[in-house]
Amino acid sequence: MASISMMCSYTVSMPAAARAPLRRANASLGFATSQLAGLSLGLTSTATAVSLPTKNTIVARRICPFLEKKTNRANKVSFSNHKTKKQQFVNLQYKKLWWEAGKRYVKLRLSTKALKTIEKHGLDAVAKKAGIDLNKK
Repeated sequence: MASISMMCSYTVSMPAAARAPLRRANASLGFATSQLAGLSLGLTSTATAVSLPTKNTIVARRICPFLEKKTNRANKVSFSNHKTKKQQFVNLQYKKLWWEAGKRYVKLRLSTKALKTIEKHGLDAVAKKAGIDLNKK
């Protein structure tokens, strides 16, 4: 048994099992339980690389990839002129559009304003201006 001296005048002795680091056959931590929510979390010791999305990648967020329209912060004003914050989301729709250059349908999530713009100028022109490659879809 080894003893650890503190700043005080007394010493605390710890058993050898408490001092030794916890080692397992594999390098993962296994399942740890969260004390706050009682949820089981799968944790591993290997680090994973996270790639950040660039401008041209389409992510499942409330942003139109063609026109870059996004959520607006506004005030909800009551009859007594009491203002509370609210969010005005973009009207995003899932649409299958015929892509003439690719001779196939392309499934897109776009705003209704972008849909009107595509009807006016064409899918190729709007996608080229937004920098979106339709071949990946």
